Amino acid sequence: MMLTLATLGFAVNFWAWALLSPLGPRFKDSLALSSFEQSLLVAVPVVVGSLGRIPVGALTDRFGGRVMFPLVSAATIVPVLYLGQAGHSSLIALLAGGFFLGIGGTAFAVGVPFVNGWFPPQRRGLAIGLFGAGMGGTAVSALTTVKLVDAHGMATPFLITAGALALYAVLAAVLLRDAPGRTVPAEPLTRRLADTARLPVTWQASALYAVTFGGYVAFSVYLPTYLKTGYGLGQADAANRMAGFVLLAVAMRPVGGWLSDRMDPARVLAGTLAVVVVGAAVQSATPSLAPLGTVAFLAMAAALGAGSGATFALVALLAPANKVGSVAGVVGAAGGLGGFVPPLVMGALHSASGTYALGLLLLAVVSAAALAFTATRVRRATASEGTSP
Repeated sequence: MMLTLATLGFAVNFWAWALLSPLGPRFKDSLALSSFEQSLLVAVPVVVGSLGRIPVGALTDRFGGRVMFPLVSAATIVPVLYLGQAGHSSLIALLAGGFFLGIGGTAFAVGVPFVNGWFPPQRRGLAIGLFGAGMGGTAVSALTTVKLVDAHGMATPFLITAGALALYAVLAAVLLRDAPGRTVPAEPLTRRLADTARLPVTWQASALYAVTFGGYVAFSVYLPTYLKTGYGLGQADAANRMAGFVLLAVAMRPVGGWLSDRMDPARVLAGTLAVVVVGAAVQSATPSLAPLGTVAFLAMAAALGAGSGATFALVALLAPANKVGSVAGVVGAAGGLGGFVPPLVMGALHSASGTYALGLLLLAVVSAAALAFTATRVRRATASEGTSP
């Protein structure tokens, strides 16, 4: 029940967090935005939600998910209502609303330590992977936002999402319970964050999550723009294809965690990163969508989802129990920041060169570097843990 409630909360907050992305092409046309300005618009909630995970993860270690889930959900209602009612009339208003919309993205750092505490070590990979499937909230946004705006006006999807956040905040306050025997750290927040920064797993998992989850976030916010600009698809068609990408990545995240419970997480990560290298290299040539482009994107979606699940199985394996929230906050921030940079790079490169090829080649190169890192440093760390008493 606790896993289900946490996953629901993650999904609802991510639904809110992703509201601006499907509307990016619409705002580009109505406000005459450049490609870079459009990229900035959809990237601002990502970076704020990512950096916010660092203090929110540490606060979850201290106060528990029972307090933090309702708090984060309730706080996200304010920017959602602002954007739906008055915050979509200019780029500045959208950026201001998007800044505070980033609060919804911090829910991830609440759920990881909360779920981790409820399961034994041998089941944490699957449990955290199932919780991570809540990132499918972005698919809800992709499938419904544009349709609701077309049918009922700009305010409608924002009002519905605010209602869902309010309902979940009440539900969580009444039903959520922290795991029995939860260790509450006594050190001040700054000291706990400093201790977290000294853990090797923090930086190993951060580097990998910046590629795996960062790649997922980047595609989930920028894919509609890419498909519309690069292939001439309509807004609704592009949003639906992005939703398919997201749903496959969501479905594969628990699979990555489950596989990591049964074998070395480093092996799972190496396999997924290899798929991303190949998929990005193929797509850099801008093949036709049917079938090669679709196959490349779906392969990358599956690999990025499974790799995200494997990364947090690595955290569950190597992080001290009383620092899982702090580590998850830093790692989650790295993943979100990994998703912040590519849309800006893709927008800038397209504005300069008229093509997305170089951006996709850069993804292939970065993924290859992460693959080499996984096969060496990370593999040694997990092997050492496996041989310790």
